[in-house]
Amino acid sequence: MSTTAFNEGRVPQRGRPRDASRDDALRQAALEVMAEVGYRALTMDAVAARARAGKATIYRRWESKLDLVIDTCTQLATQNLAAPDTGSLAGDLREFLSSFAAFLSGPIGKAAQALVGELPHEPELAAAFRETFLISQRDVLRGILDRAAERGELRADAPRGMAVEIAGAALIYRLMLTGDPLDEPFVEKVVEQVLLPLVHA
Repeated sequence: MSTTAFNEGRVPQRGRPRDASRDDALRQAALEVMAEVGYRALTMDAVAARARAGKATIYRRWESKLDLVIDTCTQLATQNLAAPDTGSLAGDLREFLSSFAAFLSGPIGKAAQALVGELPHEPELAAAFRETFLISQRDVLRGILDRAAERGELRADAPRGMAVEIAGAALIYRLMLTGDPLDEPFVEKVVEQVLLPLVHA
């Protein structure tokens, strides 16, 4: 806002408001390109071509590909990591891990692998990924454990932090290293054979 407009109490004209659906289309294009070529080879030109948009359209929204990828991670976490509340620890863990597994097994899975593989080489990206997607996932799991503790389902000495790390690590390990499916039987084993024995009262 210019000083003159501010002093005179006028609201400056900023053009048409951003189209949220267009933002989603651009994020989706970024994910698709990243799944194919990885983070390092991702370019704004490629995203623009995939989304059939002008590069200027992207730069009006994000200043760099880092900003674009970080924002995409944030939106993914917000849209896909809803907190279940089934009334039981086992039910909440199953529902959350099943939805997380389905999320990772879908079109996002390849992009996630490409992104996570770059984190050791891209400090800014790694920090941003931890502060958005990773923290969101951990917060949901911590909330599940906190509610279970209030219901008396957790041991007093339950290692909550370890349970949170194991839950996410089990799915990421299977996704990125073994190549085995993230299916319901696997989720059930993680819940019944690992997480519940670790923390349940």
